[in-house]
Amino acid sequence: MRFEDLEVWKRASRLSADIYKSSRDLKDFGFRDQLTRSGLSVPSNIAEGYERTGPKEFARFLNFAKGSCGEMRTQIYIGLEIGSIAEDIAKRWIGESKQISRMLHKLIHSAKERGA
Repeated sequence: MRFEDLEVWKRASRLSADIYKSSRDLKDFGFRDQLTRSGLSVPSNIAEGYERTGPKEFARFLNFAKGSCGEMRTQIYIGLEIGSIAEDIAKRWIGESKQISRMLHKLIHSAKERGA
């Protein structure tokens, strides 16, 4: 199995790409860069952890990914509040990020059990 086969990686990658595409025209470059960086960090940490040796390292990087998922969701809420992100897009991204966070939680638990 490869990290590319993990459903959580696929979904996080799609969300990150969607954020990049949808925020392309944002004029607040600092906000846009922070949002895209946190979004990109989620699938990147999943992949990096998967490529490391052992379940403890994998769980560690999954925790980083989960933290980035919360950071990204916070930025989406703020983007919605300040009018930088349309309500329908924000709701879709928030819902997907919550699902990804739940998937990461389960995968962290599983990896920790394998590493115990």
